[in-house]
Amino acid sequence: MIGVGAFGRNHARVYRQLEDQGEPVRLLGVVDRDVSRADAVGREFGCRSFGSLEQLVTTHSEVQAASVTVPTVHHLDVARILIEAGVDVLIEKPLASSLDDADELIGLAQANQRIAQVGHLERFNPAVRATIPLITQPMFFEVHRLSVFTPRALDVDVVLDLMIHDLDIVLSFVNSPFADVRAVGLPILSGKTDIANARVEFASGCVANFTASRVSTERIRKLRFFQPRQYISIDYGRQDVVAFTVGDDPGKPTTPSVNPQIGRVKPAITAEEPLHAELQSFLDAVRSRSTPVVPLEDGRRALALALGIVDQIRKHSDKINLEKLASR
Repeated sequence: MIGVGAFGRNHARVYRQLEDQGEPVRLLGVVDRDVSRADAVGREFGCRSFGSLEQLVTTHSEVQAASVTVPTVHHLDVARILIEAGVDVLIEKPLASSLDDADELIGLAQANQRIAQVGHLERFNPAVRATIPLITQPMFFEVHRLSVFTPRALDVDVVLDLMIHDLDIVLSFVNSPFADVRAVGLPILSGKTDIANARVEFASGCVANFTASRVSTERIRKLRFFQPRQYISIDYGRQDVVAFTVGDDPGKPTTPSVNPQIGRVKPAITAEEPLHAELQSFLDAVRSRSTPVVPLEDGRRALALALGIVDQIRKHSDKINLEKLASR
């Protein structure tokens, strides 16, 4: 584990759970520049702690895989050391702070023949997995991801912190490049954009509206989309999905809705912590030397769209002279 802040600690917790459950994995150690924090997490999960990545790599040649959960701006530097040392990596989202960095990460993994996965956690949400067999031709998405303010991940704005989860999911569902982006956003409690709305049109003709906020009074994580004769709603938090279909439905709806012409079906879902599923999937890819469920190329694709949205927010802010308005 490289970086054991709030989310890095969760990675360490799940790796230790997998070890305790009999998975063929051993949590060797944790690394953090804050030595006292590394020591505390090491004691908590019964592993060694290190104050530097170099100390880990040079003294423990048995390291085979690592999670990288340091601030985004350091992803490339940390992952480069690991990859060139022969270590497979899971890099938290967003993959990098720029497309150039993302391309270098992809090239490093390919040149060194390393397994490399990006941590788009919602891909492993049971509700998302249950939705995939229902997808035919998505044409319109409405997505909301709202959270209360916490002093974490303030090194990036809300688009790269929260919205990028949904950008990745919609990109994987639509499987079409984006063609046009419109976006607005505002800083509220931090120096970066804290609330944002984006309208994205894809080459397929599909349109998606995204809203993300980290300054809300409640926590909402929902994605809804329409496709021919069907409306599907996902609640990430409840790990729940429901589909409403007009007429004959290949999903064979079993529950009538208010309108007898509309069938309602809820796919069977087995609840699971997405992080548990994600790390187990990463370890499976490491053992089998197979392509991860979320390869770095997918992380780059989501990053490209996120950066496009950030750019449109900047242009809109310049257009309305937001800086001057905020100073009044």
